[in-house]
Amino acid sequence: MTTLTAHNETTGAPFYRLTAADRCDSCGAQAYIAAEVNGSELLFCAHHGRKYEAKLRAVATTWHDETARLNDEA
Repeated sequence: MTTLTAHNETTGAPFYRLTAADRCDSCGAQAYIAAEVNGSELLFCAHHGRKYEAKLRAVATTWHDETARLNDEA
């Protein structure tokens, strides 16, 4: 599995690809985690991403986590 982290080439700041329009597949809250499983992307809020993380990481081919944004936006 690949864990994805992107940074702006000019400033080195983290690049976030998930937006407020991306919603959790479990509850509809803003998604901060994206996991690719069997060629499909699953989106989760921080709560559901952490709740299912162990099971998802076992089968996901990629794991993209932007939950650090929650601390940055405070």
